[in-house]
Amino acid sequence: MPIEKNELRRVMGHFATGVTIITTVNKEGQIHGFTANAFTSVSLEPPLLLISVDKKAESWPAFEESRIFTVNILADSQEALSRKFAVSGGNKFEGVAYRIGANRAPIIEGALAYIECTLWAVYDGGDHTVFLGEIQQAEVREERPLLFFRGGYRALGD
Repeated sequence: MPIEKNELRRVMGHFATGVTIITTVNKEGQIHGFTANAFTSVSLEPPLLLISVDKKAESWPAFEESRIFTVNILADSQEALSRKFAVSGGNKFEGVAYRIGANRAPIIEGALAYIECTLWAVYDGGDHTVFLGEIQQAEVREERPLLFFRGGYRALGD
């Protein structure tokens, strides 16, 4: 019998992760984004990464149709921004400093790093869709990362 979802959430919460805001733009030019920690590097040749998007998320259709996305890795000073993008509904970009990247998806100003991708492959992942992106370009700044562990935001120790 498979593990119960609340127990799985509790167990997986013991894996410390970075925090990202993943962004895209739909065919009408509307920008979308959400907070996620389901993100990982997949391959160096070709350069691929993986994101996972809840099929019930308001932004899911935009990711399904756009064929592009950007992973914005958050700095430890961006906890409030992470919380803003973690809730459903509303204009998440209101009052947020961003610029449009080469792939047309928003790049969050002040992010620790960003990674611009074009869609490589799509897979069904149960209640999520798994998107593999081919990395087109990326940039990093020297800052401390925003971390998430056991249901809360954490700071990187010295």
